[in-house]
Amino acid sequence: MTFDESLTWLNSTQFFGIKLGLENTRRLLAHLGHPEQMLRAIHVAGTNGKGSVCAMMDSILRSAGLRSGLYTSPHLSDFRERIRVDGEMIPQKPVAEELKELHNFCKDWDHSPTYFELTTALALGYFARERCDVVILETGMGGHLDATNTVTPVVSVITPIAMDHSQWLGNTIAEIAGEKAGIIKAGIPVVSAPQSPEAADVLREKAAARGSRLTFVAQPYEGEIGLAGTHQKWNAAVAVAAIEASPFQFGAQAVEDGLRNVVWPARFQRVSERIVVDGAHNPHAAQTLVQTWLEQFGNEKATVIFGALDDKDYAEMLKRLAPIAGSFFFVPVGSPRSADPRTFAALTEIPSKVFSSLQDALEAGRCGRILITGSLFLAGEALSRFEKPGANW
Repeated sequence: MTFDESLTWLNSTQFFGIKLGLENTRRLLAHLGHPEQMLRAIHVAGTNGKGSVCAMMDSILRSAGLRSGLYTSPHLSDFRERIRVDGEMIPQKPVAEELKELHNFCKDWDHSPTYFELTTALALGYFARERCDVVILETGMGGHLDATNTVTPVVSVITPIAMDHSQWLGNTIAEIAGEKAGIIKAGIPVVSAPQSPEAADVLREKAAARGSRLTFVAQPYEGEIGLAGTHQKWNAAVAVAAIEASPFQFGAQAVEDGLRNVVWPARFQRVSERIVVDGAHNPHAAQTLVQTWLEQFGNEKATVIFGALDDKDYAEMLKRLAPIAGSFFFVPVGSPRSADPRTFAALTEIPSKVFSSLQDALEAGRCGRILITGSLFLAGEALSRFEKPGANW
């Protein structure tokens, strides 16, 4: 099985949808010799900021000289972005070899493992073979029944909790917080970003029941960060507090270097002087994006190129983005789950146009500042386009 063939098979498992539960993942990990038991991990759940916090911890720990594994999702343009060791993406050969092994093991199962279950097993097996000193794991969606919850971490981390994935996680902040709090393990310290009262109460209750020390970050990090926005100062504070609660040794210089040099694509990423790409894909993230835009550009308006998945609250997202939008350009997202961009125009009073592709929208927006947002799929398409040789926008 080649690398391309292995990804073709893995992608085919997406037709089985989302299956919350740990049974399949545990079977896969047992087959691989229980790599999850060989790793020291920091486990991160939440609604927004998970990826940024993970990237910051990874950067700090690598600056401290530790061999760090990083598992995040989704990827933007290359599947291998999800699994990194010392900042380097997993090579194609181990992807192909491990997925072939997993395919042969589970091909006769009554219910195939899901895409995320297989990818999690692949990642944990790779990190164990690479003898990582520390592994940073981002949950895929929830917490309690997320495939990554097969690991017992040294620290559990909860980033800001907001409404998202309601069809799976619950219809209230308290219900969603209950799912996220599922990563809290008995006696394992927990670090949380500031939360709404409803979410904070749930986290306190869960931590108390598990005998786990819970710390809420009380103030933002004051130093230099390689990512834009006040919210990233809070994310940095969570990252530092989580490592401080861990058994890993690091100094002030590692924190300063790691946070100053951290890179995390599609988080208010300025790909040119006038174009920003941000993967905000729920109302809370859209509001944070607006705040960052105002911090960076004041009252300057944007042509907002917007696309979203059909299971997102795009009506509320458009409402949150309206204060910085001079106009909206609506486009489809490169996913079978894309919302029809023609449905967006009726949801806003801001002048808007519908385009059949991101390329067409970019061609129409040759003047002024442009913000591309609404979906990580769209952000990934944009970054792939801008990274091509000769791209000039």
